[in-house]
Amino acid sequence: MFHVGLDRYDIFYGLKRCGNIGVDMFLFVSGVGMWFAMAKNHSLSRFFRHRYLRVYPTWFLLACLFYIPDYLGPRAYSVSLTDLVGDIAVNWDFWLYDELTFWYVPAVMMLYFFVPAYVRLIKRSAVWRWLPVLMIVWCVAVQWVRPIHESVGHIEIFWSRVPIFFIGINAGRAVMEQRRSDAHATCMALLTLVSTAALCIYLEQMRHGHFPLFVERLVYIPLCCSLTVLLCMVFAHTPRWLNTSLRFLGGISLEIYLIHLHFVLCRVEPLGWSYWPTFLLTLVVSVAIAWVVRQLTTRAVSYIK
Repeated sequence: MFHVGLDRYDIFYGLKRCGNIGVDMFLFVSGVGMWFAMAKNHSLSRFFRHRYLRVYPTWFLLACLFYIPDYLGPRAYSVSLTDLVGDIAVNWDFWLYDELTFWYVPAVMMLYFFVPAYVRLIKRSAVWRWLPVLMIVWCVAVQWVRPIHESVGHIEIFWSRVPIFFIGINAGRAVMEQRRSDAHATCMALLTLVSTAALCIYLEQMRHGHFPLFVERLVYIPLCCSLTVLLCMVFAHTPRWLNTSLRFLGGISLEIYLIHLHFVLCRVEPLGWSYWPTFLLTLVVSVAIAWVVRQLTTRAVSYIK
């Protein structure tokens, strides 16, 4: 819904733009999953193998399907053979020039690399759970300290998403222990959700383009945490068929992310349909292709294992 084009002055524009929080929710839940993975006390080699075998084969297949035709055609992305190899391998143009095609996947693979060290730190002393606060401070430095901004400011979209991933790891223990929220925590989550959502919608609807985006992405942190907690409460009472359907979509969410924008939406939008038909057609086609890709990569990974 975030990627489908919409007129700047449409009443739905601000809320649509807040769909950007999907990245933060992915990272938060992924962080929770990292705690579960590390709690199994497998070797580091097994930890990394399982993490990257879930992500990298799908990434590699779709990166080849995107970048190779581009290299053989107009070369809008990969301008040389070396650049092509780097883009397919790790999307290095994102790290070098902020080329945002599929940027989330190389970003999350980079974050996986730091998980074991962070988990060891917070197991040694709970005080290290405050490190995400310093990560937020780093985001401010990236934006306004000129030497830092000139060096790594081009990947601000990555830096401003790092804190929520490690906050997710922090939350992993509470999820594993199945700690329940009391009435006070629920009220606090509701208050946080309403206030942060209202602020983000206002900023996007009324002030879009007039402030550094990282500022709003930092507001996404409490918005993401409160929304995720409350959704868990909602899903505890929704029908089984709905939860099963959402679980199916969650199982292919990586594939949907990689496919929908650069393989499907780019071909649907030229049809000139309005927002909602464009969104629905893109969703249906993306889900169908994502399921096929998931089956192919799952079989390929089973042979590798």
